Amino acid sequence: MAIYEVPAGIMKKSSFFKPLDFGALGLALSITLVITVALYARRGTASRILIAGEGGGHWIFPQDATELVTVPGPLGDTVVQLEDGRARILSSPCTNQTCVAAGVIQGHGQWIACLPNQVLVSIEKIEEKPGDGGLDGAAW
Repeated sequence: MAIYEVPAGIMKKSSFFKPLDFGALGLALSITLVITVALYARRGTASRILIAGEGGGHWIFPQDATELVTVPGPLGDTVVQLEDGRARILSSPCTNQTCVAAGVIQGHGQWIACLPNQVLVSIEKIEEKPGDGGLDGAAW
């Protein structure tokens, strides 16, 4: 006769996941995959680079443009480089130089701002409609 008896339920092996847990996990992963594909893999879209400066100055370039843009601001000129589908601020007259240290942006929704000099550089995804010709190098 044993001194300690182990209750019968403790010795029984049980799974951490129940059958419905696997179904719920599969459903959540499927929904996540569908949303990710819908947001990031859309076809027929292009990106453009928008530069906004003090006093309402705006420049719009296709993302594949190669340009060196001088944007006037209240502190002086900010120089923005566009090359290989990327944009970055090369120089700015602001004291903290955070915008220069931010590096390059290349994906839609990314942006760099020089707040003291009131300059914003951003990349925006646009839908191209059939027959509209899209942006060209002469878009202002």
